[in-house]
Amino acid sequence: QVQLVESGGGLVQPGGSLRLSCAASGRIFRVNAMGWYRQAPGKERELVATITSGGFTNYADFVKGRFTISRDNAKNTVYLQMNSLKPEDTAVYYCHARLWPTYDYWGQGTQVTVSS
Repeated sequence: QVQLVESGGGLVQPGGSLRLSCAASGRIFRVNAMGWYRQAPGKERELVATITSGGFTNYADFVKGRFTISRDNAKNTVYLQMNSLKPEDTAVYYCHARLWPTYDYWGQGTQVTVSS
């Protein structure tokens, strides 16, 4: 049993910053990758950023240059630093973890609202 606990969401004005955190706990053997996805009203859930246990990162085009994903493998924790936030970034952000070999886990989501 694996639990993903997210924190850091909230309300911020356009141009502001937030830092999301997600810690995995429970029966963890090997985490292959962790990442962030988001879902806004009327839209499908979409990938924001991922990072492998080796440190390789992948970003969606709409966040490149603004968001940075990082991780602490020893603590099975992933972070998402979000800068220059736009109203279009408003969504529920979900933490995701893939454990060896192909087991997927999701957090409950944290609301990020960008509004003036």
